[in-house]
Amino acid sequence: MALIGRLVVIFIGFLAACFVGGMIVVGALLFPEFSDLGAGPVDQGTIDILLGFGFIFVSGFALVPAAVIVAITEALYIRSALAYAVCGGVVGLACYLGLVPFHSDTLQFEGIVRRHLEIMTGAGIVAGVAYWLIAGRNAGAWRQPAPPLQPPPPLPLNSRPDAR
Repeated sequence: MALIGRLVVIFIGFLAACFVGGMIVVGALLFPEFSDLGAGPVDQGTIDILLGFGFIFVSGFALVPAAVIVAITEALYIRSALAYAVCGGVVGLACYLGLVPFHSDTLQFEGIVRRHLEIMTGAGIVAGVAYWLIAGRNAGAWRQPAPPLQPPPPLPLNSRPDAR
């Protein structure tokens, strides 16, 4: 039963991490547009749609690498925030490099945009920390048996009726 509860916590942590990563990706990619003072106010409905697409984008590309990272951290009881931040950065990097064409003749990626690489890696780092806040702090805890129950404290001496 503890495993089922842990899987629910992992799923909620993954969804929250994807939402945070999607917000960072959308915000960072739209920042040059937001910095223009003459642009006027931004429609809230548009922002909601973009955040939804950012969430779908990040969750779709990060599912398999994040599942591998979660399996490793759960198996090895890794609970360090730094480990989740580094692994999140690696997942963000892998998501970006998965979109860039790779030429097997030269063994190089063609067309890497440094700003986009930094945005995806940074979003992965923040998403890893968000996952750690929800689920990573207790990685592997479902395997530990429940502590034994303590016996109740003794009753005071004069609290029992005489059994004569």
